[in-house]
This record gives sequence, structure tokens and C-alpha cells, in this order.
Amino acid sequence: MTGDNGPVSTSSTSDPTLHADCANCFALCCVALPFAKSTDFAVNKAAGTPCKNLRQDFRCGVHTQLRDKGFQGCTVFDCFGAGQQVSQVTFGGRDWRTHPGTAGQMFEVFPVMRQLHELLFYVTEALTLPDARPVHAELRLALAETEALTRADAETLAPFDVGALRQGINALLLRTSELVRAKVPGRTKNHRGADLMGARLSGADLRGANLRGAYLIAADLSRADLRTADLIGADLRDTNLRGADLRGAIFLTQPQLNAAQGNKTTRIPTPLTHPTHWT
Repeated sequence: MTGDNGPVSTSSTSDPTLHADCANCFALCCVALPFAKSTDFAVNKAAGTPCKNLRQDFRCGVHTQLRDKGFQGCTVFDCFGAGQQVSQVTFGGRDWRTHPGTAGQMFEVFPVMRQLHELLFYVTEALTLPDARPVHAELRLALAETEALTRADAETLAPFDVGALRQGINALLLRTSELVRAKVPGRTKNHRGADLMGARLSGADLRGANLRGAYLIAADLSRADLRTADLIGADLRDTNLRGADLRGAIFLTQPQLNAAQGNKTTRIPTPLTHPTHWT
């Protein structure tokens, strides 16, 4: 894909199985996961305990008011499709309310499945990037292995340690990043894991930058050029992206955008969308 200022790769993935489908999930993120009272959550909630806002039909009673009610954290969470996979495939459509005997195991499986689906999300995106062709064969093998795991039974999934799998896939994603960013002219910046909280980077040229795992909380990246930057795991909470150009940014997710601040002049990769709270 080519933009008006040079090559622009399409980031993310449009695969619907790797995006949350709440209508086919038994509200697992609202029950299985814990959260602590903070700026992201109005109350404390223990793992395995339904959120006080959860209705009997597995829908959120304050969905349209989450930010106003102090549940901003809910608006930036994405299970990458793990919720519907656990609900409809692993447990065959048996919900934890009608079949309470499934609850404990279902809540154990969900965090494991989310990690697997997150890996699938990144690998799927990597396979769409032409510059990463030298590692496509290895990526396809990793995709097949991970997909097979997502179809395993609950007894296999609940105790599964994703660490080793993640380590191998991360090496492939890093190689993907290097291949893609090598096409960017000039010397690119390396801010991997950097503490850039509150940094003033308005208008900065960050084309092809390595921002993997960088802390960009409340940083000013307004009008910054982030084309083809690697943003995997970057913390974009309250990051000012107004007017920034993120076209072709690799491994950027919708939850990262949801956590940031932007506006209609913020350019983002397809199929990601402008969050409704952006002004």
C-alpha cells in the first residue's frame, strides 16, 4: 500500500476471529479477571467474581457510560477473540451460569486463551507484511501450532504455560520488525522499552522507530510521524496522538488507540478505527 509520502504498509488484521465478539461470549472479561480501584476502575473486583454492572444476559449495564462511571479500563480492553473461542468452542456454548460446574475451569482457561489469541493477532499481521517474506514460512508454522492449541480441550489449556511459545514467536516478530523497518530511509531511532512518560515529542520524526514496550504514558506525540514504527506492547495511555501519522505502524492494536488521546486528524492504519472518545 502506498501513501502520499511513500510506502505505507497495512497494519493489524481484519480477521474477525481475532477481535472480541461480545455477543458470543459469556462476559468472561467481566468475571474471570480481577481489577483494582484506580483511575481505570471505580471499584475493586476479585478474579472469578462478576462485575457489579454485569446483567443476567451477560451484557454490561453501563456499557454506554463506562468512562463516565469510572470504568475507563473496560473501554481499552480487548480479548483478541479469546472470549468467544472459550465460550463457544472450548466449552461448546455451555455458560457458567447455567452450568456452574464449568465456571472455575472456564475462568482459568480464558487468560491462557487470550495470550494465545494475542500471539495469533501479531503473527497474522506479520504474514500480511511483504517485507517480512523471509520469515513467512516460520511464521506460518507458528500460526498453525498456536491455532491448534486454541482448539485444545480445557484440561490441556488450563495449565498450559504460554511462556516458551511466546518467546519463540517474539523472536519471529522482532525479525519481522527489523525487516520492515530496514526499508525506512536514514537511521531509525531505538526506544525499545524506554521510559518516555510525559515526553515532549510533538512533531518528532519517528518513522521506523523501535518503540517496542516503550512507556509513552501522557507523552506528547501530536503531529509526530510514526509511519512504520514498531509499537508492539507500547503503553499509550493518555498519549497525545492528535494530528499524528500512524499509517503503516506495525503491531499497533485497537486497545492501544483506545487508551490514547487523538482526533479526526490522527491518521491510523486500516482496519483500526478512531475511538469514539477522540475529539
